[in-house]
Amino acid sequence: MTRHICAALFVRPDGCYSGMGDVDLWDEERDARKYNGILPVVAHPPCQLWGNLASVNYARWGGENNKPKNDQGCFESALYSVNSCGGVLEHPAGTKAFSEYGIPHPTGSGWQATIDGAWVCEVWQSAYGHKANKATWLYYRGFYPPHKLKWDRVAGTHQIGGCDKRGKAKNKPTIRGVEASATPIKFRDELIKLAVNTRGG
Repeated sequence: MTRHICAALFVRPDGCYSGMGDVDLWDEERDARKYNGILPVVAHPPCQLWGNLASVNYARWGGENNKPKNDQGCFESALYSVNSCGGVLEHPAGTKAFSEYGIPHPTGSGWQATIDGAWVCEVWQSAYGHKANKATWLYYRGFYPPHKLKWDRVAGTHQIGGCDKRGKAKNKPTIRGVEASATPIKFRDELIKLAVNTRGG
């Protein structure tokens, strides 16, 4: 039996972590909020209700399932798992979840240490092959400091979602859905490396 090196929480069953025998995959069916293991984690809690459009969608459609911040405890659970087991949590840059849970916003380039021993940073997934910029905030906690990432802010060839507000000339081809949310393989490998690194692996 292959030994698991980390757990991937809140991931798609058919996503980039599927088929990895050394990663304990927690998709929607398993419910990552129930994770109570000891492996370091890579957490991708859902982000739709933590962005700027969440309040717009709630005003338009209503419903508890669209209520901003009402993610059924997913982010809180992911944060608890990272703090308890070590690992890294990934969320879109600008997420309101960081402020909600007292996590400092990353500034500038590179990792920044928090006063309670964690680390935060902003990284662009385009540096790892994503078609869009996809600026991302990471929260890391472990016995060892995090290793250096690719800090280049590579301009993506595509954009996520709607039109560029700066005008038609600034628009790029649009990607949506699974293609937009997918984690590039090279970035996945970097996140796994971070999780394993929490214990000097």
